[in-house]
Amino acid sequence: MNLDDAPEQAALRAEVRAWLAANAEPRVRTSLDRAESPADIVRGRDWQRTKYEAGWAGLTWPERFGGAGRPLIDQIVWDQEAAEFDVPEETFIVSTMLAGPTLVDAGDEGQQARHLPPMLDGRAVWCQLFSEPSAGSDLAGVSTRAVKVGGGWRVSGQKVWNSGAHYADWGLLLARTDPAAAKHAGLSYFLLDMRAPGVTTRPIRQITGARHFNEVFLDDVFVPDEELVGAPGDGWRIARITLAHEREGLAVRRRVDLAAFLELARAATVDGAPAAGRADVRQEVAEIWLRAQALQLLNYRVLTSIARGTSPGAAGSVGKLLGAALINRVGRLSVALQGPEGLLDGADAHDGGRSQYAFLDAVARRIAGGSDEIQRDIISERVLGLPRRSQ
Repeated sequence: MNLDDAPEQAALRAEVRAWLAANAEPRVRTSLDRAESPADIVRGRDWQRTKYEAGWAGLTWPERFGGAGRPLIDQIVWDQEAAEFDVPEETFIVSTMLAGPTLVDAGDEGQQARHLPPMLDGRAVWCQLFSEPSAGSDLAGVSTRAVKVGGGWRVSGQKVWNSGAHYADWGLLLARTDPAAAKHAGLSYFLLDMRAPGVTTRPIRQITGARHFNEVFLDDVFVPDEELVGAPGDGWRIARITLAHEREGLAVRRRVDLAAFLELARAATVDGAPAAGRADVRQEVAEIWLRAQALQLLNYRVLTSIARGTSPGAAGSVGKLLGAALINRVGRLSVALQGPEGLLDGADAHDGGRSQYAFLDAVARRIAGGSDEIQRDIISERVLGLPRRSQ
């Protein structure tokens, strides 16, 4: 495990930090904006364009597709430094972390030429249309149908938990094209124009008050043949490419910031006395701190593997599982330490309600990017060598 930057990464880090300092404001802890307004999306597009013009977009993409052809460790350096600045990186995360790399790996030349440049320069935001109400995390159970017609396919069905679908221009769509085939074998992978007739997007109000996720209804939507990725029935293989990029991307972006939590724990009182004087509180805080350090060391192992050009394997799933549990634990204790005031929210709450938001949002961390159950399956099979769970 290497805890330090190699000389080339250290030089890149200094360059990235200097550019961000000249083009963005440092991130500060403020009240949470729980809405994604049209102005927020415009800001995200503008930021992506700014990155592109400066040569910081698509760092790992091949140069022939408009990227910089850099190793993944360089993208990690960028992500780590950008996290310290007030920049809207999330708007294009599906575009550049999932859609672009998938098309680089599996798309044809026409798809690459049509879709990759707009992802990089801020013209096209993408979303992911995999999950369904009746399938959950079982992508092999997808029931959205795509029927062959002249010049393309007619798609009907419903998708759910689609991040950013209400403002996305395009979507990565997994649909069933052969209902008679085995579950995995009957799927195909499409690129869907989110403005096509028959596409209806409905934002879902989450427990946090945000409306980031969506349900998407597809009613006899026409998808041209040129937007089929690979061959009919090849959807499962290509979906796994997308999911691999997602796991790797989430692994390198995993971040648990304990500063605000420790500040709260030091200042909290229980029955008029400092909470830090209670053994049970000290024990829980210590446990959280130790788990955070273990997670950070695991992150270093993942980063070291990436820097050496090898796959981190199931370590990403281990980190995702541990990270989600830690975020939930921090959220619960942060609210509990506020006593009755923990029931407040927004401007009335401590620190603008950040603890309350984190507590409520933590539930989604166990699902987004692959549920806890899926991560445990991966760990049991690939790390422990246990037999596959029967379907």
